[in-house]
Amino acid sequence: MAVNGRQGGRPTLEEVAARAGVGRGTVSRVINGSPRVSDRAKAAVSQAIAELGYVPNRAARALAGARTDAVALVIPETEARLFAEPYFLDIIRGVSAELGDADKQLLLTLIRSDQERQRFEQYLAAQRVDGVLLVSVHADDPLPDVVRGLDIPAVLNGRRSEEEPVAYVDSDNVGAGCSAVAHLAERGRRRIATITGPLDMYVARCRLDGYRQGLAAAGLAADEALVAAADFTEEGGRRAMRGLLERCPDLDAVFAASDVMAAGARVALREAGRRVPDDVALIGVDDSAVARHMDPPLTSVRQPIEEMGRVMARVLLQEIAGAEAEPRRLVLPTELVVRESA
Repeated sequence: MAVNGRQGGRPTLEEVAARAGVGRGTVSRVINGSPRVSDRAKAAVSQAIAELGYVPNRAARALAGARTDAVALVIPETEARLFAEPYFLDIIRGVSAELGDADKQLLLTLIRSDQERQRFEQYLAAQRVDGVLLVSVHADDPLPDVVRGLDIPAVLNGRRSEEEPVAYVDSDNVGAGCSAVAHLAERGRRRIATITGPLDMYVARCRLDGYRQGLAAAGLAADEALVAAADFTEEGGRRAMRGLLERCPDLDAVFAASDVMAAGARVALREAGRRVPDDVALIGVDDSAVARHMDPPLTSVRQPIEEMGRVMARVLLQEIAGAEAEPRRLVLPTELVVRESA
């Protein structure tokens, strides 16, 4: 039997979206009374609902209207990487403190495969959390857009690109690279190398841009042989440093895009008989416990990691409360902390 020009069966949210010419998330926002919908879209969705005879699921509506008092913090990494990387622990500490003050439960979620991501998307679709915080997001990660499409408030730690549509809290990563290279140049270093993070991550590309801008400002020629890509791990930093020494044995300084990679580079330099800072100066990023406990202590660009976690949680709570009409985009300052390594 045909109903309003379609075959029998209960109309779906996707069919309403197709008829209205909008996305599934827009239909969901109209149904749930969200203010973040234009009058034109609201009218198109309302007309499509009437034409198709769509009836929202009452149980889902009830869940959608209720608060779970839970927030998911999503980190797409393994347990080993989570506990080996001080950055993640500081983010968790900041998020946990802010959510604890607001009486919200924190659900830590590690996503290590497409299967786990799909399972988490199903969990989100069931309206089990009030909002989502995402950390360590790569350029091709679809999860932020999935969360946004479900009309669940979300905030990223960092961003996927300059045009990031989802709310985010980031640090001045270009400035981090600039300040590190400026310091090295002021100390008389002329063959300054860099070890980058994965270049499918915006944070890594920004730190590389800062490195290049720093070279230009110091009047130093850029040499791509002095650039080695790694993966924000200690072993990745060690491998990258070995490659740099093979290609450019005359290098006299290294800017590593994280303290953990700088620790790996320090091992490779020692293996090669290079002294830090006498032969090769070394700078990292994060100003983590790793930096303070290295031998010699590591000069590092401090980013306010725990504060970023707090601010992320604060922005998300404002979105959950409906206080933010547009996604917030915040960039926090960085600061060079000089120690004995450079």
